[in-house]
Amino acid sequence: MKVREIAEILDAAFFAGEEFADLEVQAACGADLMSDVMAFVKERVVLLTGLMNPQVLRTADLLDIKVVVFVRGKKPTNDLIEIAKETGTILLSTKYSMFLACGRLYEAGLRNGGVREIA
Repeated sequence: MKVREIAEILDAAFFAGEEFADLEVQAACGADLMSDVMAFVKERVVLLTGLMNPQVLRTADLLDIKVVVFVRGKKPTNDLIEIAKETGTILLSTKYSMFLACGRLYEAGLRNGGVREIA
């Protein structure tokens, strides 16, 4: 699914990276614990989170996550927008809760979970 489609499904606003809206993602992951993201997230994933701090974008950059969606209407600060621009991360914000945002993406066909299987 393209980021442009994700933005439409979530009625989301771009705050950085709109020029990369044709990027394809294969999975989605909703998490507020960056340790969970680091332990379990797969490649080509969109990260949905309510956590608003630089560690979110640093973790995304470390794991090559190119798309971060802030839920519950949270809007990134100028500091976060600058970090996103520096790292080439697409930043979106949606009014939907984590639950509803993940559900809308699932319903639209983004059905691969963004986490690795645990043995």
